[in-house]
Amino acid sequence: MCGIAGIFSYDLSARSISSEELLRIRDKMINRGPDGEGVWLSEDKTIGLAHRRLAIIDPRPEGDQPMWSNDGRCAITFNGEIYNYLELKEELEAQGFLFNTGTDTEVILNLYLRDGENMCSKLRGMFSFGIFDVEQKRLFLARDSFGIKPLYLYDDGKILRFASQVKALLAGKNINSEPESAGHIGYWIWGYIPEPWTLHKGIVSLEPGTWLSIEYGGDKNTGKFETVKTMIQSQYPKNDIQTKDLIDLSNVNEEYNSLRDAIKDSVKHHLISDVPIGIFLSAGIDSSTLVAIASEFKSQIHTVTLGFKEYQGTYSDETILAEKIANQYGSQHSTIWIDINDFEQDFIEFIDSMDQPSTDGINTWLVSRAASQLGLKVAISGLGGDEFFGGYPSFHQLHKIIKLNKFFHIKPKLGRIIRKAIKPLFQNFTSIKYASLFEYGSTWEGAYLLRRATRMPWELDSLLDLEFHGAKYTKEFMLEGLNKIEKTLFHINELDFLNNHATVSYFESSHYMRCQLLRDTDWAGMAHSLEIRVPLVDKNVLTYLYMNSYILNTKPYLKKDLANCASPPLLPDILSRSKTGFTVPVKAWFMKKKTNKKIQHGQRDWQNYVMANFL
Repeated sequence: MCGIAGIFSYDLSARSISSEELLRIRDKMINRGPDGEGVWLSEDKTIGLAHRRLAIIDPRPEGDQPMWSNDGRCAITFNGEIYNYLELKEELEAQGFLFNTGTDTEVILNLYLRDGENMCSKLRGMFSFGIFDVEQKRLFLARDSFGIKPLYLYDDGKILRFASQVKALLAGKNINSEPESAGHIGYWIWGYIPEPWTLHKGIVSLEPGTWLSIEYGGDKNTGKFETVKTMIQSQYPKNDIQTKDLIDLSNVNEEYNSLRDAIKDSVKHHLISDVPIGIFLSAGIDSSTLVAIASEFKSQIHTVTLGFKEYQGTYSDETILAEKIANQYGSQHSTIWIDINDFEQDFIEFIDSMDQPSTDGINTWLVSRAASQLGLKVAISGLGGDEFFGGYPSFHQLHKIIKLNKFFHIKPKLGRIIRKAIKPLFQNFTSIKYASLFEYGSTWEGAYLLRRATRMPWELDSLLDLEFHGAKYTKEFMLEGLNKIEKTLFHINELDFLNNHATVSYFESSHYMRCQLLRDTDWAGMAHSLEIRVPLVDKNVLTYLYMNSYILNTKPYLKKDLANCASPPLLPDILSRSKTGFTVPVKAWFMKKKTNKKIQHGQRDWQNYVMANFL
């Protein structure tokens, strides 16, 4: 895992790029890559690439970046891991391509030389990269299908800058940091900044499963190669019996004979490393299953669990069960205890590590620090289990909400009238946002907003005239941001042919998982120079799930099916335990920290506090 950066002065009239700016951007990301640094600037100073390296695969100096192809045609700066690189390398070698390293980076370079932009769909892994093609004077950028690895762009119409972090681009000191209304308002609605926006106008994220090419002179092209949506759709082509009859069902299970085979294959590939790997272990099904399967491939694995003094002796204390799991599968286990003193001492460091404001991430930040202190450079997380195996309440709540509100779909004004009438009543005994049940609950988009939003759009007036990070929340500013968000996020087309489980899975993985969980996992791990891998967020696993569940019309795979992949079986205590999530007692810590102020809404007060202290 690494930090990447680049500047391309592509307009014929643009000024030469500054090596000092490029180095400022690169070195803002030193925690992402403490093992090595590299920079390349073209003789005409129109293009520069930079890199910070966390050496995982072939850690020799020969693997440093920017890396050049053997023919000197292309240079790459790459962040991530390609899990099928050994298979791709074997294929390329058979076709005459030469390799000087054992890195996956060199595989990407040769694959680009062979396939150009068509290369991206062949990559299995998490990645963002920039390749400069000297022959074509073209910069080629790409980001993985799920958005596991970040890639931020700033294009002023003459010069394109890119980096792994927003703060890195800002450190270059040539960015217009004018506030972006959609980024600000999105944070107050969701508790995270929805993609593609950031807090800054002009800095945007490259969409997952997307490539972008820019040639010297200004010609630009972009395309999508694979997203969660297209992966689902390609396996389930509408409710057309004739179309489904054309599918050769004999090939559905060509690669895997069972879900266990698919999960085992993903874990096996995610264990490829030239440095030790650990696993974040909670008392839940996701991480426990991954530990069980990993133990089939490695005789000694290291598991890490966080314990919280506030949870000792309560149902939320995961340490006892985690230790039982570790003993069952023979892992080298470490329990790291955390209390409010750690929170108070490290809060500023935690906020400073945050690349964009988020109401989550402290759990991953703390366990990543623990793993790093144990000497680990790579850890595996069970992220993705809830999104693809139905672990959230939304999987059984949303379609019920929509069914209940079917009448209001044709009477939206009536829903607003009811909300205004019952709002004072809801404020007294539950979240005020649920007064919008009849106003928003008749569509998938609205029901999901009710489930995940911290605030409903009509509540934004409470922020009027506040100021955060150069933005004053005027009526016009907030309305502009809300209009952008509604047009982009609240209207999802072409999902009507999916069953309820698949639709909720799409929403959870394309919004909450992508914009908060994966983003927080990236910056929180990288803050401690720790690469975090997510075997359940894998395109082969996702394809298997939808191919079997929706083409073959079987029931959706659930958590119990994931648990059944473990061998020997998980302990009964794990299977019978109700979901608690990977929780941290932030609310309790926060209330103690703010004893002089009345705490009315823990989640919203935490959201306010993070935004006010974000650096």
